[in-house]
Order: sequence, then structure tokens, then C-alpha cells
Amino acid sequence: MPFPTRRDALRLAAASAAGIAFGQEPRTIGYCIVGIGRIAAHYLAGMKTSQYSRVTALVSGHRDKAEKTAAEFGVPVGSIYNYENYDAIAGNKAIDAVIVCLPNSMHPEYTIRAAQAGKHVLCEKPMCTTVADAEAMIAACRKANRKLMIAYRCHFEPMNLRGVQLIREGRLGAIHAIESINGFNIKPGEWRINRILGGGGPMMDVGIYSLNACRYLTGEEPVEWKGEMSTIDRDGRFAEVEENMSWTMKFPSGVLTSCQTSYGVSMPGWYRVRGTKGTLEMATAFTYQGQHLTAKIAGEPAIDETSPLRDPAHFPLEMDHLAECIFRNQEPKTPGEEGLRDMRLMMDIYRSAGRA
Repeated sequence: MPFPTRRDALRLAAASAAGIAFGQEPRTIGYCIVGIGRIAAHYLAGMKTSQYSRVTALVSGHRDKAEKTAAEFGVPVGSIYNYENYDAIAGNKAIDAVIVCLPNSMHPEYTIRAAQAGKHVLCEKPMCTTVADAEAMIAACRKANRKLMIAYRCHFEPMNLRGVQLIREGRLGAIHAIESINGFNIKPGEWRINRILGGGGPMMDVGIYSLNACRYLTGEEPVEWKGEMSTIDRDGRFAEVEENMSWTMKFPSGVLTSCQTSYGVSMPGWYRVRGTKGTLEMATAFTYQGQHLTAKIAGEPAIDETSPLRDPAHFPLEMDHLAECIFRNQEPKTPGEEGLRDMRLMMDIYRSAGRA
């Protein structure tokens, strides 16, 4: 799969901090934020560090909240939309692309409608909740000749890129095993524990980081997998989705991976890669800041590096990458097909675990 380099990420971050557009491009990309909840706040904060990605419209079901946000970011009141008149974005020339920040099951509708309105799309992960919806999203954007990018932050984060670099250079030798965890103790009432909205439990929400990491670290697609689910806390939160998920995968090269995710206990995300020449570990691998990479490689000095980026720096990296792709008519490094691959694999793992 295509993967940006660590130099790409640092270049983007430096350009963003300096307010310099890609290749001195004379224009910016106007983004419409669809859904202004928690994840949207990071994108909005990230807009403040970029002169070539700017928010030009908002979509929200809460007019008062939207007006406050619009005032803060200089969005005209006439560029505030709701979910009923969303299609009117087609007539707003200040909107080049939308960022879909809605619950998972709503991603397909608002991606497809954006494409039909002539707008490019940056869609939060997971891409959606079914394989069929992922395929429909890709088809709609392709038909409209619009870009579709899935928001996989770690593909642009410097320490994750550094880990990939060490593996690709053969510094760890032949890779034999990867372990990863990611989870948290979810609060009652979250939309994420509604199966219709979330599509599943922690696997769909935070387990996908471990799943995707195994794929980008190996550079391969798994050929075998097996999942197991469990619910331990009978407190009503997990009537519709799993509380815990554990799964293994085997890759064509023979790499074996073991991953766990949970909505019942805190599991700060990390991964460990074991090779014949050494071991690489990434602490806080999937958070918005603080990625800490260490590696012990035979015959080499120990590696101990921490990401220079601080929240919300990951988000301009994503927005600015899509901007560059629009300027230069290039395919994003995390296109819809990347989200589709994860969606297919998650559904296969769920089936192997016995989920109907």
C-alpha cells in the first residue's frame, strides 16, 4: 500500500507551522465540517495552523452551537447548513471538500451526497459499518470524479513513519511477530455502544488502529485470521456490541500478529514488532500526541525518539495532504480503498468470532 515518508510528515508540519502552501500554491482549500462534535473540534483547531486549509462552512443539527463556531472561525452565517438542506452545499463555491465527522453509520450518506454535490471528501475512520457501504462510497466519488480520503492519522505521524522506515530498511531483520493493544473504559450512553450507529464495539472504534498498524508495518494483507469476543461487565453498556475483542492474523511472509481491544478497561495503545535483529516498540502509538518509539537492534545504538507533534498537529497533516492531492490531481495516500480493506477484514474477524 502507498505510505508517506517521515520526511513527508515533518515537511507538512513545518509548512503548516510556517503558513506556507504546497509548492507555493496560490489558493487554499475550503472545508465544510459535517458534524461539529468532539472529533470536529480537533480539525477546527488544526485549521488555525494552516493558511491553505480553511473552514468555509458547517453542517450541524444544533443551530446555536453552529453559530458560535462560525463566529469563532469567520464562517458566514449563510454557510451554516443542517442535515435536511445539506445538498445545498453544491451551490457554495467556497466549499471544495467536506470533512465527515459523524457517527460511523452516517458516513456513507453524507459522503455520497457530498460527491453528488461536487465536493471532495475526507471521511473519519472507520469508513462506515458495512462492506457494501464502503463500496458505494468509493463508487459515488469515482463517478463524480472527486477525491475520497479516509482519515488514518497514523499514516502521517512521524514516529509511526519512522517505525515503518526501520522495518523497510531491514534494520530489524526478518519480522516474525507483532503485538498491539488499544482500548478504554467507555462511559454509558455513548453513541459508540449503539450497534446501529457504531457498527460494532471497540473493534470498529479503536481496535481498527491496531488492525491497520499490522497492515502498514508489514506492508502486507493478512491471509488468515481468527477473532474472539467477550463481555465481562454486565452493567448494561454492552447489550448491543462486544466489550472485548482479541484476534490473530497471519501474513503471507509468515508474520503472526496478536491484537486486543476493549471498551471495558484502559488499554493505552501500543505495538511491539519482533524481528531477527531486534525489537521495536511504540508507546502511545495511536493518540493525538506523545508517540514514543524505542528500538533495540543488534550491533546498533539504542533508538529512543518522541514525536515533535502536539495536538491538533495530526489534523492539518491530513487536511493539507488532501489539499495537495486536489491541487495536483493526485490520489490520496489513504483512499477509500484503504478503508474498504479494513472494513472487509473487520467483518471477516467478526464472523470468525461468531457475530451474526
